[in-house]
Amino acid sequence: MSTDPLHSVSVTGIVVRPDDGQVLVIKRADDGRWVPPGGVLELSETPEKCVAREVYEETGIQAQPIRLVGVYKNMKLGVVSLAFLCEPIGGELRTSEEAHEAAWMTPDDAIEAAPEARGVRIADALSTGGPFVRSHDGTFLLYE
Repeated sequence: MSTDPLHSVSVTGIVVRPDDGQVLVIKRADDGRWVPPGGVLELSETPEKCVAREVYEETGIQAQPIRLVGVYKNMKLGVVSLAFLCEPIGGELRTSEEAHEAAWMTPDDAIEAAPEARGVRIADALSTGGPFVRSHDGTFLLYE
C-alpha cells in the first residue's frame, strides 16, 4: 500500500458579467453555502473544459474561461482547486441538484456571502495580480 498523498483536482468558475460586473454564485445544496460554481475535474477533460461544464451544469450559464486566477488547496481534504476568471457567453440562469439557488451578485455581496476560502477567489479574480496560491481549511485561509 502506498503512503503517497492522495489529491483531488477541482475547478472554480468566477463568472463576471461584463456589462455590470456582477458575479455568478450558487447556494450549494449540500451545505447551504454561497460559492462560485465548480466541481471535480474528470480524467478525460482539460481544466478549461471542466470549468465550462461545471458552470453550465450547476447554473445553466455557458461560460468561457479567460485566465487562471489561482490555485487553492483545502489542506483538510487534499483538494486542489484551479480557479478561472470566466465570462458568460449564453444560457439562462437556473438551479440544479447541486445548486438550490443561483444568482448574480455584486462582487462585494458575493464575497461577503461566501466563506473566506471561496470569497478570496472572487477577490483574486477581480484583482490585477496573480495567479495566486493559497491554502485553506475548507472555510478559512491558512497563513504560515
